[in-house]
Amino acid sequence: MKSQSIEELYGMELAGFIKISKDKDALLVVDIQNDFLPGGALAVTDGDQIIPGVNILAAKFHQIESPIIFTQDWHPADHSSFASTHPGKNPYDLYEAPGIGPVLWPDHCVQGSPGANIAPGLQTANATLILRKGFHKSIDSYSAFLENDKTTETGLRTFLEAVGIERVFICGLALDYCVYYTAIDAKKQFEAVVVLDLTKPVNSPEDSVSNAFKDMVNNQVLFVTSDQILE
Repeated sequence: MKSQSIEELYGMELAGFIKISKDKDALLVVDIQNDFLPGGALAVTDGDQIIPGVNILAAKFHQIESPIIFTQDWHPADHSSFASTHPGKNPYDLYEAPGIGPVLWPDHCVQGSPGANIAPGLQTANATLILRKGFHKSIDSYSAFLENDKTTETGLRTFLEAVGIERVFICGLALDYCVYYTAIDAKKQFEAVVVLDLTKPVNSPEDSVSNAFKDMVNNQVLFVTSDQILE
């Protein structure tokens, strides 16, 4: 997908070409797991189509020996974000509680299940770190940095600081949830760049994408396409 079509699709101004640096930059690949792909329990439309591009982008980071981090949703079977744990509720019902919401989800990415596995087409051999999140029963974890209570850290910030990272490039699933929340929390400590052609939205509720973009723009998150990222 070319830059112009991404601009037309999302109406976002792109930052232009960016040269990545071994000592400054890291790649975050968010939640590309079976349950988020077509046919999965919480399928993101066309989520599988980003995998080849993610592999190409990860190879660029590997070539210059920059960190590559994959995240993995990893829920207990009775996780409080699941509609099945709330009598009378259905997936995608609006719901707000501390650490949960704004909607309830189908059961997905249950620990040890095939749906929780990283997508088989995703090349993870060169991963620096694979980070599991969302394993606390009563707290969801959209962000790769902070769980949804906004206080429980995943450990990613500490890791990136320890290796001297200043900027993170973020791709994966889904644009309006885990990619968005990861970008917002990344921006508190690092420069954050979302790779727009290597992410797809879940679109629930219907204004989730527009709200995510508004918040990311207000927080000075940058947007590029993968062909604008240069070694």
